[in-house]
Amino acid sequence: MSAALARRVALAAQGFGALRPVGAATPGLRQLTPLVSKLALLQIDSVNVFERSHYLPVFARTGAYDKAQLDRLTYGPRMVEYWAHVASFIPVTTLPLLQWRMDDYRSRASTGADTWAAANPQMIDWLQGELAEKGPMTASAFEHESNRRNGPWWGWSDVKIGLETLFRWGDVVSAGRTRFERLYALPAQALPAAVVSAMQEAPLRRSEAARELVSQSARALGVSTLGDIADYFRLKTVDALPAVRALEESGELLPVAVDGWNRAAWLHRDARLPRRMDAAAILSPFDPVVWRRERAERLFDFHYRIEIYTPQPKRIFGYYVLPVLIDDRIVGRVDLKSDRQAGLLRVQSAWIEPWVSPAVFPTIAARLAAVLRTTAAWQGLSEVTVMPTGTFAAPLAAELALPPAP
Repeated sequence: MSAALARRVALAAQGFGALRPVGAATPGLRQLTPLVSKLALLQIDSVNVFERSHYLPVFARTGAYDKAQLDRLTYGPRMVEYWAHVASFIPVTTLPLLQWRMDDYRSRASTGADTWAAANPQMIDWLQGELAEKGPMTASAFEHESNRRNGPWWGWSDVKIGLETLFRWGDVVSAGRTRFERLYALPAQALPAAVVSAMQEAPLRRSEAARELVSQSARALGVSTLGDIADYFRLKTVDALPAVRALEESGELLPVAVDGWNRAAWLHRDARLPRRMDAAAILSPFDPVVWRRERAERLFDFHYRIEIYTPQPKRIFGYYVLPVLIDDRIVGRVDLKSDRQAGLLRVQSAWIEPWVSPAVFPTIAARLAAVLRTTAAWQGLSEVTVMPTGTFAAPLAAELALPPAP
């Protein structure tokens, strides 16, 4: 398989290249549900300088949609949160496949590796009792003398630590969010009875769960290495490799050699093999296309590091930088900020990849400008402004100064 075909296979598996009919209605649950199912999960992140990350993969693939519709899906009965890739929205039916991970977290308390849980069994019991009596609650709603932050950022109170411990164990689940604050609940208060029963009465063996998780990962990736597959649900190689071998034996995964990869790879039997890819999108730093940075370099020759936690003088590209996908290549990156008070989508910097020929700058600028105008409208912002920072700032600003194409 050529490297170019591998890129197209990977993007098609992720839901790119499906053209919407002209005049199609704004995507609703009928379109969002199968797309999220294809992705298998949406990674959650709290940074909101531009837009919360879990909304962005859907926007990249469908264009403007009503975020309230995605909220209906992610906060409804069909999805739930858990530590899948990292903190993620997953279909509720995936939760039993992660029972072994919950058991691993719980065992850390019994062995003493989780020192807080081992030292605070009374707090853990009290939190469960409060939820049983009062129903789903946010961490801030618990009335307890220790419910005070112990510092900035992640300086959690003991109440928050206890709830997150129970969340990792599966003894507490998410029942949605209020102003992005997680609502904690007992499983029976928030999950379908069949899911609770499956987890408590007939848990899957670890090997069975790993095989299904690997199947979902390989399908979502299209073509992938063992490391790619394991990373999707953060599996260890000791769990992922036997599952890959079993699926190879069954014919679900087909061994392939990809030009330039220099490592074993597998193609999912249901993967599409597109002859071309028509896409124009900005990608969240936590989009599955780029979240495994080593895969992004292998697929797109794109070196990517998020610089949010890098001191400003040491940043190269900006604070919240999103890769720019045009067709089957990542051609640049933009640092975006939604200035909601001023009604502006601010392009803090814009960069083009060094390999891109100046001859195609106008075409890329026109396609990126169209994406940014759609993005601003989706964010409820009236205008896009470009700061004069970055190797692509001038062509992009010039294009945005022109009237939009009809």
